[in-house]
Amino acid sequence: MADDQLQDPAGYRSRPAILHAKGLAKSFTVHTQGITLPIFDNVELTVKCGECVCLHGPSGAGKSTLLRSLYANYKPDVGKILVEHVGETVDLLAAEPWKVIEIRRSTIGYVSQFLRVIPRVPTLDVVAEPAIANGMPAEAAKALAKTLLTRLRIPERLWSLAPATFSGGEQQRVNIARGFIVDYPILLLDEPTASLDTTNSATVVDLINEAKSRGAAIVGIFHDEEVRDAVADRLLEMGNQSAATAASGVAEAKACA
Repeated sequence: MADDQLQDPAGYRSRPAILHAKGLAKSFTVHTQGITLPIFDNVELTVKCGECVCLHGPSGAGKSTLLRSLYANYKPDVGKILVEHVGETVDLLAAEPWKVIEIRRSTIGYVSQFLRVIPRVPTLDVVAEPAIANGMPAEAAKALAKTLLTRLRIPERLWSLAPATFSGGEQQRVNIARGFIVDYPILLLDEPTASLDTTNSATVVDLINEAKSRGAAIVGIFHDEEVRDAVADRLLEMGNQSAATAASGVAEAKACA
């Protein structure tokens, strides 16, 4: 599966690349069924500064699996994931765990569909925490968190409450604020607008385009066609019938286990 080569009106090919996926393949073994199911094979992807590449394809094609692999949540069977991290090139698949944590702290941001944080921590602290971990003074981090929460229309009366009690859309907006509070060189976005209304989706589009303007390399999944058209510079087509069937087989095997 080759990285698409499309027109280059913004001159991305002349910009430095900071994320390379080379020859990635991933399969899952369902031990209770005694089978191994391929998810994707020979994925090639290069993302440059200021560019947003959208993973595109049918449900079950392996888009979320690839995104999680780029964050080192999943380990592909073969290949390399090279990232530029504070002046050095690091292969995430070969990196020590402490190095992966360091890269996640300052180089790769990840916004999943679901907010997973320590229970009973106030929303303002949840959002500010990544900035504080990167060395920003607490007062400045909380001020920035307030700005993001305001832009994403989380009422101030909720900032002192733990987000576990919020609606799905509110939790997703908190998750987005947390993901964008640090100027990560690389951003991975898994359906960031899935639970949002049109107004809040437009705000997320603005945040993504602002990140692109400062030079972030972004890989995202956007099933909303309007959002995708507003932020994506290129599409990486994923999946074929066998990949979709394999992914469906994983779900079916898990249900039967």
